[in-house]
Amino acid sequence: MANLGLCLWWLLHTLHLATTIHAMPPPPPVQCNQTGCNLSNSYGVWGDRKECHVPNITYPTTQTELLSAIANANKNKLKVKVVTKFSHTIPKLACPTSMSTNSILISTEMYNSGIEVDVNNLVVTADAGVSLRALIDRVEEAGLSLVAAPYWEGVSVAGMISTGAHGSSWWGKGGAIHDHVVGMSLIVPAKQSEGYAKVVRLEAHDPLLNAAKVSLGLLGVISKVTFSLERGFKRSITYNFTDDARIEDEFMDHATKHEFADITWYPSRHTAVYRYDDRVPLDTTGDGVNDFLGFQSNSILVSKSVRAAEKALENARNVNGKCAMANSFMGYKKLIANGLKNNLIFTGYPVVGYQGKMQTSGSCLYSPTTRIDSACSWDPRIKGLFFYESTAIFPPHKFADFLRDVRKLRDLKPENFCGIDIYNGLLIRFIKASGAYLGQSEDSVVVDFNYYRADESSTPRLNQDVWEEVEQMAFFKYEAKPHWAKNRNLAFLNVQKKYPSFNKFVAAKKQLDPQNMFSSEWSDEILFGREAKKGDGCALEGQCICSEDGHCSPSKGYLCQPGLVYKEARVCRYSQSSMSMTYYK
Repeated sequence: MANLGLCLWWLLHTLHLATTIHAMPPPPPVQCNQTGCNLSNSYGVWGDRKECHVPNITYPTTQTELLSAIANANKNKLKVKVVTKFSHTIPKLACPTSMSTNSILISTEMYNSGIEVDVNNLVVTADAGVSLRALIDRVEEAGLSLVAAPYWEGVSVAGMISTGAHGSSWWGKGGAIHDHVVGMSLIVPAKQSEGYAKVVRLEAHDPLLNAAKVSLGLLGVISKVTFSLERGFKRSITYNFTDDARIEDEFMDHATKHEFADITWYPSRHTAVYRYDDRVPLDTTGDGVNDFLGFQSNSILVSKSVRAAEKALENARNVNGKCAMANSFMGYKKLIANGLKNNLIFTGYPVVGYQGKMQTSGSCLYSPTTRIDSACSWDPRIKGLFFYESTAIFPPHKFADFLRDVRKLRDLKPENFCGIDIYNGLLIRFIKASGAYLGQSEDSVVVDFNYYRADESSTPRLNQDVWEEVEQMAFFKYEAKPHWAKNRNLAFLNVQKKYPSFNKFVAAKKQLDPQNMFSSEWSDEILFGREAKKGDGCALEGQCICSEDGHCSPSKGYLCQPGLVYKEARVCRYSQSSMSMTYYK
């Protein structure tokens, strides 16, 4: 165990020294050849079982070209989906149809030049394909700040609002970026007499804006988005690593005291990290940067080595080895403040910097390609990290009980939680009530957790039952809402019942897209929470909830069993006795 710890420390030290100078940016999500184009997301998680093949893709550079593309698609009765430069959604929302002959992809990668800042009215209007980083930098140049943003900046203007991307705040308009949208231009199909497509401008007073803010790309193609701004400000951040004993009693107080608060909980380490994050005056000393460790360019050797180590521990069913990894990783994050830098390195708290440098990060996106020895750690080309991401959104009064249940499950065998603590534990953030029909109807708490995913869909994972029980506990016992751009399919079961304004969204869709040009079987599966057909192994990747052993992997010792704390859960749990029976057969 000591040797493993030393090895991990060396890997982490190498990771810290890795520079972005010789790194490669992520691959484009669309790859084309003579037969057409294949679409995947940036993690490569769709895999061979669900390839998205389309005959053609177009790259408009102006609103006029975008309008023409929609008109042509409508005239020829084509299914349409829009893909961005980044393509980070885990559900396959950007795939137009499995019938590849009657569809087209529209990429906004080249539609990214228009950014108009109105200093007097404190708003900015940007083209759909503008990257979040480009938007923030232009706004900051004008002496203003965009208040909310997701933590990962590898998103486009239209992509981040379409899927409900968010940061963390219960203050002001809140941490969800779509709640700072005050106007939008949407291109929708039209009659032949109108040229087959038209631009609809939605302003703050228009009820359709509440449908379009979080639309999953189902209402039309977003052309331009207008965001509200504030006068420029700085932020001051301090991380407090402490005992987790009272986290369920303290999370609300923490959120109300600090404007951009969050909490990272490492259950196996019995540690909670409270982020004290507030705005400070512009004349406050400091030029800090938030360069989150997980979003830096990492040595390809390190990424491969970490993945290889985790795979070896999985195959050996070595829980203690995973705990050694979790302990080393958490200790390293504490040492370097998880990527916060006062100048070039972290020298101590608080770290103070301009809002535009502190609110989001993603330095692995921007690396030149002169050499290839580092990359984003999840880049599918390097066979590095490969993981699931579950994200559940709770009303605060239910979240405290959820935490208590997770604590009960953790206390049964704390080492079973080391798998998520290798990544980022449970990240707890805060978003305000929203007027968006597919947004949150009340102030909410969001919890994210990442965990190991096998290379093959038929391979169960160590402590599979633990993550399935936490997942089902969140979405079914406490009726949490799923994040639209994340999660395994089972998280969306009956999701429409969780949104009071769901029928208003459906009505808006019928008004703007009566022929369902922008829908697909994949997006319907998510929007309407339809369960996939059950079959052998369907529970392993969250395509179903197991109801019989065959939905797990009985040949590898995984049987369908009830939860340990949430008894109504049905999870795939490893059984040594079942393996013995298989062996003797």
